[in-house]
Amino acid sequence: MQNDRNELGQPVGIPVSNWQPPKPPSRTPLEGRFCRLEPLDARHAEALHAANSLNADGSMWTYMAYGPFATFEIYRAWAESAACGSDPLFFAIVDLASAKPVGVASYLRIDPANGCIEVGNLAYSPLLQRTPAATEAMYLMMAHAFSLGYRRYEWKCNAFNAPSRVAAQRLGFSYEGIFRNATVVKGRNRDTAWYSIIDSEWPALKKAFQTWLAADNFDAEDKQRTRLSALTGPVLKQRG
Repeated sequence: MQNDRNELGQPVGIPVSNWQPPKPPSRTPLEGRFCRLEPLDARHAEALHAANSLNADGSMWTYMAYGPFATFEIYRAWAESAACGSDPLFFAIVDLASAKPVGVASYLRIDPANGCIEVGNLAYSPLLQRTPAATEAMYLMMAHAFSLGYRRYEWKCNAFNAPSRVAAQRLGFSYEGIFRNATVVKGRNRDTAWYSIIDSEWPALKKAFQTWLAADNFDAEDKQRTRLSALTGPVLKQRG
């Protein structure tokens, strides 16, 4: 932990020189090689609901604060409501190969005054899970946040959500601890696992993502040659 000393010899935080709070993220689309993130709109609802329905047992919703949705009408109403907000700010993840939305993600807990922003509310349908587009979507949101000037990028999840915790560290988020009895979700206690990336780590992670996403890292069937975790692992400050 970096620190200075004040005139009393006490350790204090290092100065943040010329600090200017960044702007909140806008509804500007973000485009990559595999996917495009578009501000969520009711027009995305039908394709998203169909894609989500491929998760027949509903397991994708277990640790989510929202869902599952019994009918399309209920999902459309949720999408219409979610599309109106600015925090969380929801995006539909559109697969460029099929031109169909296959998942959603959002920025949330947007705190420009302190340069802190979180990514969350990820609902990845089976059409998006374990694809290059799934990773690229996270890279695009991360890159946009740091380009705006945010200092801290957060990932939080239910402490029981092992796949999410593995995903966070694969993406370069360092483990920070468990907040016990943090929230009540769907009538149950939730202990929350915290992860983060800070601005000083971003240059190395940006290079790792660009290396992983490069065309020569994939074979003819879009299978990776080098694992992303092998590239981001050295940046992690702590695992958990």
